[in-house]
Amino acid sequence: MTDATESAERGGARVDWIRSRMPLLAAAREHLLTSRPFAGHRIGMSLHLEPKTAVLLETLAAGGAELVVTGNHGSTQDDIVAFLRGQGMTVFGARDDTLDQHHANIAAVLDARPDILLDNGADLAAGVVARGTSAEILGGTEETTSGGDRLRGELAGRIPFPVIVINDSLLKAIGENKHAVGQSVVESFMRITNLMVPGRRFVVAGYGWCGRGVAHYLRALGAKVAVVEIDELKAFEAALDGFRVAELDQLADWGEVFITATGHPDILTAPFFEAVADGAVLANCGHFPWEIDVSALHAMSTGSRQLAGVDGAIERVDLPGGRHVILLADGRMMNLAGREPKGNSLESMDLGFLLQTLSLERVATAAGSLRRGAQPVPDDIDREIARRMLRAMQADR
Repeated sequence: MTDATESAERGGARVDWIRSRMPLLAAAREHLLTSRPFAGHRIGMSLHLEPKTAVLLETLAAGGAELVVTGNHGSTQDDIVAFLRGQGMTVFGARDDTLDQHHANIAAVLDARPDILLDNGADLAAGVVARGTSAEILGGTEETTSGGDRLRGELAGRIPFPVIVINDSLLKAIGENKHAVGQSVVESFMRITNLMVPGRRFVVAGYGWCGRGVAHYLRALGAKVAVVEIDELKAFEAALDGFRVAELDQLADWGEVFITATGHPDILTAPFFEAVADGAVLANCGHFPWEIDVSALHAMSTGSRQLAGVDGAIERVDLPGGRHVILLADGRMMNLAGREPKGNSLESMDLGFLLQTLSLERVATAAGSLRRGAQPVPDDIDREIARRMLRAMQADR
């Protein structure tokens, strides 16, 4: 048996378990096998390639879609790539791809000339704009806060097709961002570091839906939690929720673990590194690896090394004056890092990927009813999925 075959079989076994626990997508596949809304369409995708994503891809393929796929930088799981290729899908990317290779993977997806985009971080949308090929695109979806910010920021007014921002959905904000990201970030911290949460001092930068979840799940396990938030209303909410609220520089020598959850660049920068307490752990759960200025950290370092025998996602960075910090996952999304990354819970991604599926179906069948540019998930889709999720949870029992 070849290594590729073994990898594909391992990936398939992981997908089998996850598929069996995603009833919303299972029902959607049954519907799509008959309705075939994606027949004749090629969907170009850039999204974390892990087992739950494989179930989404199977669902879209059941609806007739041709799929051309790549992952996001640093989170691709090679056994899932092998499994998907074994199912006849065109998949680019590997776990150890450099950033340049990731950009080449994005280009390869766009070279296939998809007419619908399933984007994560707006990489595909930005590539379409740069190439001047927007006229070929019927529409698409965007998964993340960071991607929505790009569409409404640097790409504002330059997207002539509709893009449904999944992260704008209150359903996703509650089910996936607050509860699933909160749970998975805390689980990932414990899995990667094997450090105790109770009694440890954590600083969470950002009190959006993801930051809320991280802060609440940490406190539920006994952590002491402080929040940094520049939006006065969110800071006020955090204070009423019982968290310490302060400026980052006031917490630099207090916190033992700092987790960024803002979606914005340059949260932890050189002035912070100069003040942070010896031995502090630095981690990010935002989509892009730009919230921690890793280049500045390494520039001021007196030496760094991966900590052998612990986990490849742990790096010790020595600083002047005998201090050091621990950097997790090179500043990339920590809840898809480490040897056995799990990511968000199955139930939350069942909900989130049904949002993706029905939103893409709306693009494929009724793009003319949508306005150009970034926009939220249509309200009727949100409410229909909420009803289905409540039934699946048997929440009336």
